Amino acid sequence: MHSGNILYSEYNGGWHISDFGFCGPADKPLGSIYGNLPYIAPEVINGKGYIFASDIYSIGMLMWEISSGQPPFAGFDHDYDLVMKIMNGMRPQIVQGTPLEYSSLMEQCWDADPLKRPDFDTLDDKITEIRKSYYQNKNENINSNFLT
Repeated sequence: MHSGNILYSEYNGGWHISDFGFCGPADKPLGSIYGNLPYIAPEVINGKGYIFASDIYSIGMLMWEISSGQPPFAGFDHDYDLVMKIMNGMRPQIVQGTPLEYSSLMEQCWDADPLKRPDFDTLDDKITEIRKSYYQNKNENINSNFLT
């Protein structure tokens, strides 16, 4: 899953995820990896297989892309060297000014250990909390500026 898989429907105003990560060229062996390297979880790269936590890793990379405005590892060739760096724990540098709660959640999502990543329900709850906090702070700032 990567930003190219996020679709917006003008018809119903909804956002949709379309991930064809299991699809690939017909001439590739069945067990081969196919996808956008910076978004592929280390356990998948390592051949351990795809699990639900692998999507959480991808969401962590999407969160980084949202905070930075660019895809992860944009300055790197998508080659063996990048594979090894990701396998050895390299992750994109947190962008200065990223809210602490957001960056903490993002780092949890891209943890090398899939068992340490939040599950979907926890991720949804935390993102909801972050959004509520953001809008509450935004409204407080508007009210504060209006009253002074």
